[in-house]
Amino acid sequence: MTAVDARSTTRAARIFEDMEVPEGYKAELLRGDIVMVPGQDRVHNGIVESVQDQIPRKDWDRMQTQDIAIPGEASEPQPDLVVLELGAVEGPGRLIPASAVTLLLEVVSKSSIDRDHGVKRSMYAAGRVPAYLIIDPMEAHCVLLTEPTGSGEEADYQVERTTKFGDPIPLDVLGVELDTSGFQTLSPVSWHRRR
Repeated sequence: MTAVDARSTTRAARIFEDMEVPEGYKAELLRGDIVMVPGQDRVHNGIVESVQDQIPRKDWDRMQTQDIAIPGEASEPQPDLVVLELGAVEGPGRLIPASAVTLLLEVVSKSSIDRDHGVKRSMYAAGRVPAYLIIDPMEAHCVLLTEPTGSGEEADYQVERTTKFGDPIPLDVLGVELDTSGFQTLSPVSWHRRR
């Protein structure tokens, strides 16, 4: 069992802890900024469910809407899917320590492009999460990031593998090959900065 690591406590973190989020919205604390987004598209939710269904429950805890604690960060991101070994964290609690996580998944939406590819990439690498999977239904591809290095805003992943929808993705950290052939797409965004 892993304990929650010490994190930066800021005024934003205290406000975030006590904040009431309107129904249908999700709130995250990202490097001191409180970010609130509306509920997701069915395409988004279908992709998250498909990935979750392909990760064996007998080997892994697979959690949606679970907050992550990252040491040294004024952040409490809520990835679309959190995957950790069975028994890595026990008991109640809202926060899962990044050190207990094996893989994090974010499905890109029109409003999350830069956060998913930028700040969250850096935060998850700083938290030493072994694998970060970004699925982009507007670009119809997946980006698997592994081998985190560095700290703070300079942290990043050393290995980046991009796979188009329809091709399998080997998730070696989970011992799974992810089938992407059923992933639906959304209309491209003309200002998508990560092309």
